[in-house]
This record gives sequence, structure tokens and C-alpha cells, in this order.
Amino acid sequence: MTNLDKDKIVADFTEAYSQVNGKAPSIEAKSGWYSVDGGKNIRLAQLQEMTESLLSQSGSATKKPATKTAKAAKSSSAKKPSKKSAAFSVKQYWAEKLKAEAPGAILPR
Repeated sequence: MTNLDKDKIVADFTEAYSQVNGKAPSIEAKSGWYSVDGGKNIRLAQLQEMTESLLSQSGSATKKPATKTAKAAKSSSAKKPSKKSAAFSVKQYWAEKLKAEAPGAILPR
């Protein structure tokens, strides 16, 4: 695992966030956890990933192309199936879950 320079990562994130949102973020740091604009607490590595995603949204290329390809491979394998209809049915979700876990199982009434 690589050593992360927190000052550089926070500075890069602030710059990318300012480019995308037009304002500087308020970053609070507590014991290795970072909160951006009062949101969910995240680790430094997640802040670095957010920086890369913000840079890709703004249209500028990342500084490390190897990291970009590794992230693309990771995100493509972690994609969730998209919902086909706008309405969510718990009954349909449960039926699909049971079929996926045990293909020969009979659904409950």
C-alpha cells in the first residue's frame, strides 16, 4: 500500500471540488477521518478517489493514468444492475433474491 500525503490530497481535492462546484469545500479532520461539507466521514484514500472522480467530471485528465485504469477496472466489476422500472416492488425483489440464492426453490405464498 502506498503512503498518502494528506496535505497534497486535501489540496488536490479542494482544487477539484472548487472547479466542479464553484466554491471551496469545508473539510473537517478528526482522527484520520475527513468530513466534507458536514457530510459522511471518510478516510483519506476515499478522499483521493473522490478527487479522481471530480477531475473526471470536470473533464481534466488525472495525473496518474495507472490509477485511472485501475479505478475503471474496479468500478466496472462493482457495477450494480440497473432498475428497469421506476416502481420498486419488495415482493419482486424478494423473489429475485430467492431465485439467485437457490435456483430450484419455490417462492412462498
